Amino acid sequence: MKSLTWVISKKEFIHIFRDSRTLIMVLIFPVFFLVLFGYAVSFDVKHLPLAVLDQDKTAASREFILKFTHGGYFDLVENLDSVSQFGARLDSGKAKVIFNIPSGFSKDLATGKKTKVQVLLDGSDPTIASSATGYISSIAEEFYQQVMIKVLQRRGIKGMGKRPVNLETRIWYNENLRSLNFFIPGLICVILMMMSATLTSLTIVAEKEEGTMEALVVSPVRKNELMLGKILPYVIIALLDVVLVVAVGSLWFHVPIKGSLILLFGSSFIFLLGAMGIGLFISVNARSSQEAIMIALLATLLPTILLSGFVFPIENMPLVLQGISYLIPATYFLVVLRGIFLKGIGLNYLWWDLLLLSVFTLLIILGSARKFKKRIE
Repeated sequence: MKSLTWVISKKEFIHIFRDSRTLIMVLIFPVFFLVLFGYAVSFDVKHLPLAVLDQDKTAASREFILKFTHGGYFDLVENLDSVSQFGARLDSGKAKVIFNIPSGFSKDLATGKKTKVQVLLDGSDPTIASSATGYISSIAEEFYQQVMIKVLQRRGIKGMGKRPVNLETRIWYNENLRSLNFFIPGLICVILMMMSATLTSLTIVAEKEEGTMEALVVSPVRKNELMLGKILPYVIIALLDVVLVVAVGSLWFHVPIKGSLILLFGSSFIFLLGAMGIGLFISVNARSSQEAIMIALLATLLPTILLSGFVFPIENMPLVLQGISYLIPATYFLVVLRGIFLKGIGLNYLWWDLLLLSVFTLLIILGSARKFKKRIE
């Protein structure tokens, strides 16, 4: 059985390495997609164009502006002359944020009063506006506290006084709230699912299109040997893809891997088998390569992006969609990936998701094998 399986696998390897398009697809595309979407899909807000109307024109107002531009979140693009310019700057997109610093700003600060600064935000993108609001509030509060310390020191008072409640917030797992740390594991999941299912969706249908399926059926190769031989090369190549995308995610995008690499690659292997089982099932039923690719992309790409928890929290979905999401293998693999990458947790916390992922993989492989046998008998 081993020799016959290897003969089929060798034939498949030769086909892959002779077809430059397939070779590029299996080795270049995963890294290309990870880099492309790694830069494109990010909720981190940086370098927002900021315009300022400084009606105070004092050292304090200039220090206030510098406080915002030094962090990299805002770039000062223009000093405005009048309120009438606000609408034009927001309409044109030259500024996403506008500060209107009133006259008397430094005087109020010197006397210990809280002064008001008008902030105008472009809300056409709610995500950016929401993040910018948080940054502005945090930076302004920090600036005010520094000013108050100086005011109290001039009055001979040490410290700021005690607040009724002092919140000491500590964020675990993603201390800087870096969105790439959240998205890169999700992108790895999406890419592996899409590539594995798409590649194996062409294995059987390509034989039918080339007219070589009949020769395989009448050969002494058993059905299990044939299926294993067809899928084995893609498993090996997909594991290489795992190494590539994990390396790019960790070394290029600096996403830490806090957990076990053995657990990471072991769970990836289970997930890849399930994804290839889906592709094999599609390949058995498809009538052409174009149909197989289209079905594979629709069956894997959209559900993995929309329903697995990659972008949208499953808990916020309607109950019907929540039920569908738990039928998607990427849902469980994504929990495992983020647990290993961000939390550094092991089997004691991830065993349930790995068990469900393994059950899905076993069922889809058995279902594909049964359908495959029926088709060629």
